[in-house]
Amino acid sequence: MLAHQLAQEFPIIGMDSDALEAARLMVRRRLPGLIVVDSDQHPVAVLPGSQILRFVVPRYVQDDPALAHVYDERHADQLCAKLTGRRVKDLLPDHPRELPVVDADATAMEIAALMAAAHSPLVAVVTSKGGTGNPPMIGAITVADLLAKLLPSA
Repeated sequence: MLAHQLAQEFPIIGMDSDALEAARLMVRRRLPGLIVVDSDQHPVAVLPGSQILRFVVPRYVQDDPALAHVYDERHADQLCAKLTGRRVKDLLPDHPRELPVVDADATAMEIAALMAAAHSPLVAVVTSKGGTGNPPMIGAITVADLLAKLLPSA
């Protein structure tokens, strides 16, 4: 199975999109992450849900998860308030990993290998035909979609 056969339409967001709205989109659509595009709609990053959590959970709690126990529910409910007034670019790591993008003709193994290496729950699928620079995105493949095709029937 090739990438273009697995690719599904997928929502995209821009670097300057509102971070809180991006998180809400992820929740509404029950997505593992979002594809971030430039002004020409070419993929430049993947924003996984785990990266949003890294942004809102205080660093000292990430360093010592036992400290999470001292947070009461009222304070935990306010964690995402940190997203207010922020842009998607603020949530992305300073040193992003390899951009999880595959060509439309990539095989299932190539897709799986990239997802694993990039620790990404999704990949953007692009076509390299007809252009220079970053190729246009034709869709995305989530890890759940890929596994659904790879797992043997029950």
